[in-house]
Amino acid sequence: MISFASGPAVLPPEVLSEVQEAVGAWDGSGQSVLELPFGGPDYATIQSEFEAEARALLSLPPTYKILLLQGGAFAQFRLVPLNLLRSTDCAAYVETGYWSARAIAEAREVCRVAVVAQADAAIPPIATWQLPRDTVYCHVTGNETADGVQMHRFPALGEVPLVADLTADLFTGPIDIQPFGVIYASAQKNLGAPGLTVVIVREDLLGRVRAEVPAPFDYTRQASTGSRVNTPPIFSVFVASRMLKWLGRQGGLTAAAARCERRSRMLYHVIDASQLYTCPVRAADRSRISVCFHLPDAAQDAAFLAEAQRRGLWHLAGHPTRGGIRACLYNAMPESSVAILADFMQEFDKSCPALT
Repeated sequence: MISFASGPAVLPPEVLSEVQEAVGAWDGSGQSVLELPFGGPDYATIQSEFEAEARALLSLPPTYKILLLQGGAFAQFRLVPLNLLRSTDCAAYVETGYWSARAIAEAREVCRVAVVAQADAAIPPIATWQLPRDTVYCHVTGNETADGVQMHRFPALGEVPLVADLTADLFTGPIDIQPFGVIYASAQKNLGAPGLTVVIVREDLLGRVRAEVPAPFDYTRQASTGSRVNTPPIFSVFVASRMLKWLGRQGGLTAAAARCERRSRMLYHVIDASQLYTCPVRAADRSRISVCFHLPDAAQDAAFLAEAQRRGLWHLAGHPTRGGIRACLYNAMPESSVAILADFMQEFDKSCPALT
């Protein structure tokens, strides 16, 4: 069975082996990693290893804090403005698909929102973004998993910091951290197990939190306590630390980006050569992580999914709001598995009646 699920994503066999061993007995201690107290030295080692690996891979300056929180990226849709803005402040948002629209809806509940650019199946050109003069931050979604749209270049907006949901694309390639004030990402795409949300925040943006924010979601308090205001998601942090070590052994983020390009190219090559499959996303903005496409009608989508599952290719249905087909190609997805899917797509194409 090969899973192309949007999350939780597949893990490398080496990491699974490490996790299995640690669940039985952590580092020869006689305790399972599931039993470690968060105030003890063992968890402190796990967390420090995670942070060291993350900082090295991202070339993260010391002026950024790494917070290990809970609640998923969805919680951050509202927590970001609650931590950075007064209710009368303005935040700019770029709408590029399903998840940025959800972020906008949540932010509107607690602050002024200006949708400064909007596009369907594409990234709006940066030159068209019209930020209000009182903008405090500009929010973008790096990879729209439901739509198959990805922002491959992040702009510097002068004094206005970027805030980015990079749940699907953090640690899939190098990024220039300088334009960003806040980056947040759920762990279940490229870092392993659900339950962990990584928030990277620039120090000068701390200290703005509103009084109504619960302490576990207060960036400033979590930064001052080393993400120990409450019990952190210990197991998820452990899995994520092992995933980052694995990424380092695989050549780091430059090599990860090359693998993303090769994997996605296999599928887009089949799509573009076919009259059966269509991808509505502008070629320059196609996702290298979430490959979304359609067959001519829902019945053919269903036939494709049924035959794929019979062949051991699972979890290929598109997002419920979008339909179609979606193959999620996160960091641990082997290129050999993508090649199997590409071969199946070509075979299915040939077996369908010619389109007129």
